[in-house]
Amino acid sequence: MSSKMSAASMQVTSPDDVRNVVLIGNAGSGKTSLFEQLLKARIAGYRGEKEDAERAAQLYLASLVTGDVLVNLLDAPGHPDFVGELRAGIRAADAAIFVISAADGIDGAAQALWEECTAAHLPRIIALTKLDAGHADFDSSVADAQDKFGEGVLPTHVPTQSSPGVISGNIGLLSLEEHDYASGEVVNRKLTADDSHVETYRGPLIEAIIQEAEDDSLMDRYLSGEELDTDYLLDDLRKAVATANLYPVVPVASNTGVGVEELLRLIEHGFPTPSLHPNPPATGLDGKDLPNPPTDVSAPLVAQVIRTTTDPFAGRLSMVRIFSGTLRADDVVHVSGHRSRAGHAEEAHEHDHDNDERVGLIQAAVGTELKPRPTAIAGEIVMVPKLTTAETGDTLSAKDHPAVVAAWNLPEPLLPLAIRAATRNDEDKLATALQRLAVEDTTVRLDRGGSDQLVLWTTGQTHADLLIARLVERYGVKVEQEDLKIPLRETFIAKATAMGRHVKQSGGHGQYAVCNIEVEPLPRGSGFEFVDKVVGGSVPRQFIPSVEKGVRNQLEKGVFAGFPMVDVRVTLFDGKSHSVDSSDMAFQMAGSLAIKEAATAKTVALLEPLDLVTVTVGEEYLGAAMTDLTGRRGQLLGSDAENHKAIIRALVPQTELSRYAIDLRGIAHGSGTFTREFHGYELLPTPLMEKYAKSN
Repeated sequence: MSSKMSAASMQVTSPDDVRNVVLIGNAGSGKTSLFEQLLKARIAGYRGEKEDAERAAQLYLASLVTGDVLVNLLDAPGHPDFVGELRAGIRAADAAIFVISAADGIDGAAQALWEECTAAHLPRIIALTKLDAGHADFDSSVADAQDKFGEGVLPTHVPTQSSPGVISGNIGLLSLEEHDYASGEVVNRKLTADDSHVETYRGPLIEAIIQEAEDDSLMDRYLSGEELDTDYLLDDLRKAVATANLYPVVPVASNTGVGVEELLRLIEHGFPTPSLHPNPPATGLDGKDLPNPPTDVSAPLVAQVIRTTTDPFAGRLSMVRIFSGTLRADDVVHVSGHRSRAGHAEEAHEHDHDNDERVGLIQAAVGTELKPRPTAIAGEIVMVPKLTTAETGDTLSAKDHPAVVAAWNLPEPLLPLAIRAATRNDEDKLATALQRLAVEDTTVRLDRGGSDQLVLWTTGQTHADLLIARLVERYGVKVEQEDLKIPLRETFIAKATAMGRHVKQSGGHGQYAVCNIEVEPLPRGSGFEFVDKVVGGSVPRQFIPSVEKGVRNQLEKGVFAGFPMVDVRVTLFDGKSHSVDSSDMAFQMAGSLAIKEAATAKTVALLEPLDLVTVTVGEEYLGAAMTDLTGRRGQLLGSDAENHKAIIRALVPQTELSRYAIDLRGIAHGSGTFTREFHGYELLPTPLMEKYAKSN
């Protein structure tokens, strides 16, 4: 361990002593098993963490020391429902170990994960797992990765077997050393015999490294047969990995630890320090750009809350990545949350906020345990308990140099779940519980929409199930699911005239009001118009607003199936009154009765909301996706191709989209995504209209 690092708390003094690494891979790829093996290799007595639904859904942090560096390991969820946690992990990390199962190959979901890393310019090592599965093959897996991810994918190690199908170690292609794990301890020895695997991959690796070095004399020396200095090549390999131009492939066995030592060496010597990985841009509170935060311990503090966990008893715990400066216990820091700048502001999350908070305690991961620390520096990832207003994505900065770091791109929750409290007792606790869930999970959206339903918007069925389980287990709140109500509208499709007559004479003060109206449809989006064409005082002037109020109130309630009525013009052209018995309320009732009288099956229809849907799938799924959209009564507007992806645009009724987030994954084998935005209303087909009329 470096003299610059305290053993008890892993306290570092320079960002160059830190490596922040996120493990990324499909669910089932062996990613979490590899994460556990990396910890076991450096933490004496480490027994492993329990794997459960919560663990699989969260970004998980543990730290270890290897050689002279502190490694903050982040395990990111592999399920597509939790891509928000994955993106948080990418924001916190400076490099990634990308885990691919040789047994399962590279599917659309794995390609989507790779694209997430590429978008963030994240250096990667590929860990190839499950090579001991019956049909797995190293050569075909490498070829598949090169085909999907490009020529920069090159093995730096090839596997060795103690018996057919049993991976016992590997050979380093540059060092020509064999690393044998068969005895349970790693035995390193120089390769003594030729190996066809080594010959196949060593030449292309060295040539790729030389090309990255941009040294023509080096290539000439290599081509002339000169044996190049391994240390020199390793140095150039590090540069190629750090700039995300070359992606080393290391065969590993997650169950036995084969390849773990080689991965740890590559992390230590091949991955960039926080100083070499660019920090995200920052702005002032006014939105104006600031200089990029430098990875400098003496600069003003700029840090970001990567994730937030909440506990009914312990409160909030914030995972914080420090980009610039030094965070000290008892510091007062500025907390900025500006979700609206990215279009994410909504009711469930804190509104845009700027306030000062005292940092009471800093905790650093020592293995999987949290230990208090007096300070943390640029480049580190630490935990800060009990920040009362900070949410995931918020910025912590120096009080006298406040800053805002842009939040990473959050996935849009597109699977709606209509819920209600199971009992009156649950109802009292539900709002608070949902608010706490939303603080922890940036991908939750709460909506009451145009109905009286509470709708929880989630990223998929697994996410929805997890949220329901959290409500019960953490907050003791039971909810029931119900059918989602789509906000239909009613409208007139033909002119109609009608009379509303409200007359009651029962002794004493009576009620008397008669009004004659004409109703006609207006173009979509016009709303409601009221026209006064009364002549001769048949309806006294003071009661004309009363008729309008009665009409408006009835239109809001609906007259056909209980949905609000839109896009109509109502003209009041005649009526009758009584000098004693007419009143404001009587004419309101008459207006309401008149609009009901005008509404018949021939004059009224239902409108359904349409969304503009943009679907992105692999080109091979274009036909299936278009056929599915047509089956949902979608109006196809066109399609484009971009980077081997098909992009389809269509207008689709909202009634057909409630399960689309789940269905699209099935159609596109986990790789499809879509966005939706409200477009407008169109007439509901007659057979469906009859269904709604009957149900109401």
